[in-house]
Amino acid sequence: MDEQKNMGKGMEILINAKNYVKEFFDLRKSKENEELTVESIRNGVVFKGTNLWVLIFAIFIASLGLNVNSTAVIIGAMLISPLMGPIMGFGLSVGISDFELLKQSFKSYLLTTLISVITSTLYFSLTPLNEVQSELLARTSPTIYDVLIALFGGLAGIIAVSTKEKGNVIPGAAIATALMPPLCTAGFGLATGNIFYFLGAFYLYFINSVFISLATYLGVRLMSFKRKAFVDKKREKQVRRYIVAVVLVTMCPAFYLTYGIMKSTFFEASANSFIAKELDFQNTQVISRDISYDENEIRVVLVGEEISQHEIDRVHNALKHYKLEETKLTIVQGMNSDNLDMGMLKAQVMEDFYKNSEERLQEQREEILRLRQELRAYSTFSDLSRQIVPEFRVLYPQVERVSLSQMVSHTVDSMQTDTITVVLMSLKEEMEPHDMTRMQEWLKTRTGAKKMKLVVE
Repeated sequence: MDEQKNMGKGMEILINAKNYVKEFFDLRKSKENEELTVESIRNGVVFKGTNLWVLIFAIFIASLGLNVNSTAVIIGAMLISPLMGPIMGFGLSVGISDFELLKQSFKSYLLTTLISVITSTLYFSLTPLNEVQSELLARTSPTIYDVLIALFGGLAGIIAVSTKEKGNVIPGAAIATALMPPLCTAGFGLATGNIFYFLGAFYLYFINSVFISLATYLGVRLMSFKRKAFVDKKREKQVRRYIVAVVLVTMCPAFYLTYGIMKSTFFEASANSFIAKELDFQNTQVISRDISYDENEIRVVLVGEEISQHEIDRVHNALKHYKLEETKLTIVQGMNSDNLDMGMLKAQVMEDFYKNSEERLQEQREEILRLRQELRAYSTFSDLSRQIVPEFRVLYPQVERVSLSQMVSHTVDSMQTDTITVVLMSLKEEMEPHDMTRMQEWLKTRTGAKKMKLVVE
C-alpha cells in the first residue's frame, strides 16, 4: 500500500512538473489574432510602390556601407530593408497550405532579388571606390554558423510576428540573418567581373532565405496555425502536390549544399587546430596558411629557424589525429624560397608590428590610468588631511597628531579584498569612550569612508 501511495505521489509530481513546464513555454497565451498575423505577413509579401522604393534605397545604403567598410551603415540598411517579407511569406504559405500566397511570395522573392542585384551592380559600377573591404569578404563564403543564424533568426522572427509582445525582435532578426549584404556583394562581383564573389554571396543569400523560410514553417506549425480550407477536395490534393513539389525543388538543393558547408566548416576547423598545435615552434613562425577544402590541401609558409626533416615527418604523421590523413600538406620554409610571397611577408610583418604596438600602447594606457587613480587617491587624502587638521583643533583639542591613509585588506580564507580607511592619531590627553566613538563617526562622515579603522598611539 505504501509503495502504491509513493508511486501515486511520484506520478502526480511528474504530471504537475510536466504541466508547469508546458505552461511556462506555451506560446498560445500571448498569441496574436491568427488572421491579423497572416494578413501582416501577406502585406509584407507585396512589393509595389513604397516597399519597392524602400528596398532600392536600402540596397544603396548597404552597398555604401560595404564600400566604406562601415558596420553601422550596413546594420541601418538591414533595419529598413523589407526583404524578410517574401521569405517569411513562403514559409507561411507552406505551413497553412495557401498556394496563392506561395506563388505571390515566389514572384516577389525573384523580383526583389533581381532588383537588389541590379541596384548594387549599378552602384559598384559607378563608385570610384573599388577596394575589397573586410565586410565584403565576409559575405563571399557561407559557413554552418550562417545556416544556424538564419534558422534561429527566422524562428525568433515568426514567433515575434505571431505574438502580442513583438518588441525589437523583428529588427533584430533582420540584422542577425543578414540578407542585404550578400545581395550587395553579389552585385559587387558582377560589377567587378569576379564570378567567385557573385556565386559565393548568392550562395549565402540562398541558404539564408531557405532556412528563414524553414524556420517560419516550423514556427507556424508549432503554434498550430489553421490550414486553408478547400471546398473542392480534388483541388486541395492538387494544391498540396504543387506545394510538396515546390518544397522539394527548393529544399533538396539547400540541404545538399548545407551538407557541403558542414563538411567544409569541420575541415577548416580541424586544419586550423592542426596548424595551431602541430606547427607551433619556438623560433619558427607560420607566416601564412592556405586551407582548401575543394582540393583537400593545407599549405603553410614558415619563416625563422628551419625545421628538420624529422619534425616535418612528425607533423605529417600527426594529420591522422585530426582526421586529415587524406589531406595533402605542403610546408614552405626559408626566406629564399621561390614560393614565398614577399609582399605577403611584408604585410604580415607590418600587421604583427601594428598589433604588438597597439597592445603595448593599450598596456601603457591602462598602467597610466591605474597610476593616476592611485595618485588621485593619495592626493585626495593628503588634501583632506590638511583640511581636517584645523577642524580637529576646534572640535577635538585633545588630538595632538593625525594621519589618514587608504589601505587594501585581504581575507585569508576567502581571498576577498576590501578597501579600508586607516586613521592614526596620538592624543595630548585621554578622551572619554563616547567622545572617541563620536569622533570616529564624524571622521567617517567627513571623509566619506565606508569602513574605518582608528588607531590611537
